[in-house]
Amino acid sequence: MAAMQTSPAAQPAGAKPVLTVDGLSISVRTEQGMMPLVQDLSFALHKGRTLAIAGESGSGKSLTSLAIMGLLPPPAVRVTGGAINFDGQDLTKLAEGKLKQLRGNRIAMIFQEPMTALNPVMRIGAQLIEAIRAHEDVSKAEARKRALEAVRAVRLTEPERRLQQYPHELSGGMRQRVVIAMAIALRPDILIADEPTTALDVTVQREVLDLLRDLARDMNTALILITHDMGVVAEMADDVLVMQRGRMVEHASVRKLFSNPDQPYTRQLLAAVPRMGQGHGAHPDKDAEPLVSLREARVAYDLHGGLLGRVVQRVHAVEAVSFDIHPGETFALVGESGCGKSTIARALAGLVPHSGEIRFQGKPLGNDAATRKQISRELQMVFQDPMAALNGRMTAGDLVREPLVIHGVGTAASRREKAAALFARVGLGKDALDRYPHEFSGGQRQRICIARALALDPKLIIADESVSALDVSVQATVLDLLAELKREMGMSYLFISHDMAVVENIADRVAVMYLGQIVEMGTGAQVFGDPRHPYTQRLIEAVPHADPDRVLPARVLAASDPPSPVRAVGDPPDIVTLDDVGGGHLVARS
Repeated sequence: MAAMQTSPAAQPAGAKPVLTVDGLSISVRTEQGMMPLVQDLSFALHKGRTLAIAGESGSGKSLTSLAIMGLLPPPAVRVTGGAINFDGQDLTKLAEGKLKQLRGNRIAMIFQEPMTALNPVMRIGAQLIEAIRAHEDVSKAEARKRALEAVRAVRLTEPERRLQQYPHELSGGMRQRVVIAMAIALRPDILIADEPTTALDVTVQREVLDLLRDLARDMNTALILITHDMGVVAEMADDVLVMQRGRMVEHASVRKLFSNPDQPYTRQLLAAVPRMGQGHGAHPDKDAEPLVSLREARVAYDLHGGLLGRVVQRVHAVEAVSFDIHPGETFALVGESGCGKSTIARALAGLVPHSGEIRFQGKPLGNDAATRKQISRELQMVFQDPMAALNGRMTAGDLVREPLVIHGVGTAASRREKAAALFARVGLGKDALDRYPHEFSGGQRQRICIARALALDPKLIIADESVSALDVSVQATVLDLLAELKREMGMSYLFISHDMAVVENIADRVAVMYLGQIVEMGTGAQVFGDPRHPYTQRLIEAVPHADPDRVLPARVLAASDPPSPVRAVGDPPDIVTLDDVGGGHLVARS
């Protein structure tokens, strides 16, 4: 049954659309014939306005943008109906040569993963100059001047130096700014941003969103923002188009959509959004012996240089970190990429060597293989990317049974029974046991990872960005499952995330990390309700809220790059300390 469509949002009176999509249909060729992916999609786009296309994975959002750009992968996927009208031309009928003239020049696109959008063996400046000269007859010197202006426009520090660097020398946020600079260098009429902030830290996301908003306003550019983050939609969009399974479900102004959505699917999406100010952490028994204790834990990596390969510098990834995790507690580590969150997880799991003291169930953890195998039955990890964490050549049932086989637990028959029971526990049927990872959705693959983590009945699960890449409704389902397992099985979690809204809704206690150190720690209510450290305040202020009427925080631009964790050998970093790791609202002091 086709999804209902509501009337498009009201557009500026008398304004002529810069782009109209009329009855667009996209299909893929299969052995059974052409299968529809997008059906009868229509909307109009106006200059200076932002249209957000929202929905879950597989809804057709990105396919729609690729069709506008003329980048659908031929010959399997193609437009099978409708028209895309731009500047008096139907883009679906233009030859590739004509499309190339428009693509990047009049219509530009920012892709989700900047590392795949940039050539890793070309300097940033060379890539920008090449893009400019491909569309405009200008000298190399003029193109370089324009490239420098674009890099300055996206507020990259040290712009001259950035032009000389390669993509791998920049952080994720910097690379995304370069991709935006490349897109705006020719001042396009239409800018399409496909999930431009999904993988970014909350503060970098805030900067990128502010940048896109400014560029759309200053250049009078029409912006199509594709996202599944309804908080981003609320803050950025003038109009919203909601898609489900290739069809438009609802089209309305952003305020109308959030205040009074017409369709059940839209209401479901909005209800699944984790919101700040709704945390409800439990209160574990602090008198019980801690399950995990870290005291002055450190992890450092040596950097070698010179003809003899001597250690010349040291990366202080984790410095003097101390905290406890109690039975039945969800302890969250939050902070930006590179702050040391995942390094702590790997040290606790025995995957990287450490100094200082780490105790699990009262026993010190060493850096040897025997220790790692000893604790692997009691401590399991759930990683961010479930597809990368699962062996594509093994069935889902074999993947869940594998830990039991490695540790010699049970018979073949009992392992099969346990795998089936675990699948039922995480909401998967018995038929899923014989399927392969590629046959599941992202949310289902993450459930398989959770089932595998539960196979050995662990005391602690480390969830390292385990829901950050999931659609909002799938994310809510996985978080509900983790909470249910905690209630019923007394599970403890080390929950690592840069999504502050998710953390507030799931964590009992929170530790905020910055440059390898904890700068604030307390209950969820303390840290989110009354943040004391300036860095914590900045993180919370940067979180997008699913409220289009919210007044955005004043922008604070970084004057320079953040301090580096790299130090010369023998030159220790500055250490901050907390008065007590056991409880209370603690803030770092030098």
